[in-house]
Amino acid sequence: MSANKETFGKTVGFVLAVCVVCALLVSFAAVQLKPLQTANKLLDKQTKILEAANLLSATDGSAKSIVATFEKYVEAKMVDLDSGEFIEGNPDLFDERRNSRDLAKSDKPQNDIAGINRRSHDAVVYLVRNDNNQVETVVLPIVGSGLWDLMHGYVGLEADLNTVKNVIYSDHKETPGLGAEVLNPKWIALWPGKKIYDQAGEVKARLVKGGAKAGDIHGVDALSGATLTSNGVTNTLQFWFGEEGYKPFIAKFRAQGVK
Repeated sequence: MSANKETFGKTVGFVLAVCVVCALLVSFAAVQLKPLQTANKLLDKQTKILEAANLLSATDGSAKSIVATFEKYVEAKMVDLDSGEFIEGNPDLFDERRNSRDLAKSDKPQNDIAGINRRSHDAVVYLVRNDNNQVETVVLPIVGSGLWDLMHGYVGLEADLNTVKNVIYSDHKETPGLGAEVLNPKWIALWPGKKIYDQAGEVKARLVKGGAKAGDIHGVDALSGATLTSNGVTNTLQFWFGEEGYKPFIAKFRAQGVK
């Protein structure tokens, strides 16, 4: 009996030792990989912003070229969404997802058509300048519900803050071949030149089931077989370019000029 107890004790001790060693290895790997993961996440973000600004073609596709192009042409600035004013703050430390979970830093929208639940008081906008230091593009982050979860992306606007350069999604959980077609270059290519607002200042950008008609300056073809995702994209645009989104910022800097 004592021999069996000794064998059982050794087995338990061995298992515990293996668990401790594995836990230490996993923790060590996580710590060591964290800087690389952070750098890759930042690179992906910069890549999507350059794509929204139609500047990705100005790079050779390498990480070094993407970072250099971003740092040369793109300026990130904090904005108070309610007033539309630029505010002090470090854009590199801003986290929209974290802010939207903080009751002190976010509000529940009165008309939450985007399905985001809470909206951060602040946002980061990206001013993209040309070689003459003139703002050519403004890239605005967007987020809204798709079929399965929130979809995050960027809308690049020309300096009139109405004409679309690109709509680029960066993070989603939509179904491959259906809602995930937001990443299809053919669908992305439908956006350049479309208008967000009509002459009365109403948000008219939308996805059109069955396809947008020729000459429709606001409509883009809906995603085939992905009605809920398409509705989500439309609602996201309606929300973020409305009064509770970027409209105060857009109205202010259309009138005053973006410096």
